[in-house]
Amino acid sequence: MNMPDASSAHVADRHALYRELVLEHARAPRNFGLLSHATHRAEGINPLCGDKLELSLVIDADSRISQAGFIGTGCAISLASASILTELIAGRSIAEAKALFENFQDALDCQDDNPMPTVEEPLRALSGVRRFPSRIKCATLAWHAMANAVQERDAGVVTTE
Repeated sequence: MNMPDASSAHVADRHALYRELVLEHARAPRNFGLLSHATHRAEGINPLCGDKLELSLVIDADSRISQAGFIGTGCAISLASASILTELIAGRSIAEAKALFENFQDALDCQDDNPMPTVEEPLRALSGVRRFPSRIKCATLAWHAMANAVQERDAGVVTTE
């Protein structure tokens, strides 16, 4: 009888933990709600699956994101990603937030035969969507909205098609 080796059991445990983290963020999203004193905002729409969100940010005079909030509807991946985003970017500079997005995007674009770039722990939970190209848009919708929001005070609508 073939017994699974310790490394495959570890990978299975990690995938289960990541799935649970995504579901936890989707069920109880962090920073859910718009900021009444937002300085920047953007909307994101994924017409292929119906994900919609609005992201609001408070960016201070030093180009640091002091607060982030969102409202929206959509799949668990989209909501979890927006929730994780608001936690990760709060307190960071605009440049640091953009670098997080670029690194996350690189990880999702990475092919299975190439080593995946290292991403911050909460984002690893979403890195499995790279095996499902149609779900990458769900995972990056809030991030695209953030990238547009930091460019302009009222960035309008971002559509991922």
